[in-house]
Amino acid sequence: MKLPSDQDITGRNLGEEELILLKDVISSGVLNSTKGIQVKKLEREFAQMMGTKHAIAVSSGSAAIHAAICAINPDPGSEIISTPVTDMGAITPIIYQGCIPIFADIDPFSYNVTAETIAKQINPLTKAIIVTHLFGNPCDMKPIMELAHSKNIPVIEDCAQSFLGSYHGELTGIIGDIGVFSFQQGKHMTTGEGGIVITKDEKYARRCRLFVNKAWGYGDPKPDHYFIALNYRLTELQGAVGLAQLRKLKGNVLQRRETAAYLDKRLKTIDGIRVPEVLSHSKHSYWKYCLDVDPKITGVDVGQMAANLKSFGIFSAPRYIQKPAFSCQILKDGQIFGSMSTPLTSKQMSLWQDEERLRIEYKGAYQALSRMLVLPWNEFYTDKHAEYIADKILLCMQQ
Repeated sequence: MKLPSDQDITGRNLGEEELILLKDVISSGVLNSTKGIQVKKLEREFAQMMGTKHAIAVSSGSAAIHAAICAINPDPGSEIISTPVTDMGAITPIIYQGCIPIFADIDPFSYNVTAETIAKQINPLTKAIIVTHLFGNPCDMKPIMELAHSKNIPVIEDCAQSFLGSYHGELTGIIGDIGVFSFQQGKHMTTGEGGIVITKDEKYARRCRLFVNKAWGYGDPKPDHYFIALNYRLTELQGAVGLAQLRKLKGNVLQRRETAAYLDKRLKTIDGIRVPEVLSHSKHSYWKYCLDVDPKITGVDVGQMAANLKSFGIFSAPRYIQKPAFSCQILKDGQIFGSMSTPLTSKQMSLWQDEERLRIEYKGAYQALSRMLVLPWNEFYTDKHAEYIADKILLCMQQ
């Protein structure tokens, strides 16, 4: 069986709706969002869907993280807590803004940071917390927000993989102070590359919008470039595609959930396989479908299972990322700008080079990565596709 792929049209809900809006943009001759209408419509409708006041479209998910950090405006040398199990695009904006990434361990089965692991990393230098709802599975936000509020630390929700995920009835992205999303090729909705920032806070919203526009105050009585900033704007072409995609988002997420529920039922009875662990008051949005594979019970580790599944046309990702973020060369070697390690400190880099200590301090992350099998997923998966995957997982365990 050939599975739909989010890397081409077989797994992407793209069609006539996008083409109609793209034609409108081309016919107008206005491709820049400062003069056009499509990006503004996307921002307005995204904010309405999320139930928040402000949405600022940007050129990528990494740009969204960067804009959110700039909105908080931490001093250079400040620390920002994040997760070690994430894309590097969620870490490098911290460094570009002159801050130091500090990593909280994750729960080995939800794959998310927790209030307990975050608390261990908070100190007077902590100026923000980034929580990542990995694979679309919401973090346990109530204790995290209580902790953050008690320390007066703003929370950024990384929802790049969590469109319309929910926690106690609230959508991910509006629980913290700022929410960020990615429109990259494989996300729940896509513009190829792109992203968006949402917030209820007027001050954060203005600073975000300025930051993605080179800090030029469009519409101000006497505009100027108020601070150092970049051009992170989305084009009208991307805005048109994003607007059409947004109008399909609820259906896309619903289909992902329904098929995931079917696969849950098939896999729950298999010894050594643990399906996504979701809090009882949360709703997973299933960017991908991630399994915990216990090699002691299944008789096969995630690397071998992924290789076996590939022979059946199931292109899974063992371990998601090959190593925790702090073990990547950029952080271990500390060559950030030229030959300098600034803003990283020698103390922090020495910790990232101490493998024995890291394995103790980040036990959850190492366990999760050693047993994590990320299955491909998109809105065109059906129960038949889920059935096929479940059958082949069982077969792989018997080989």
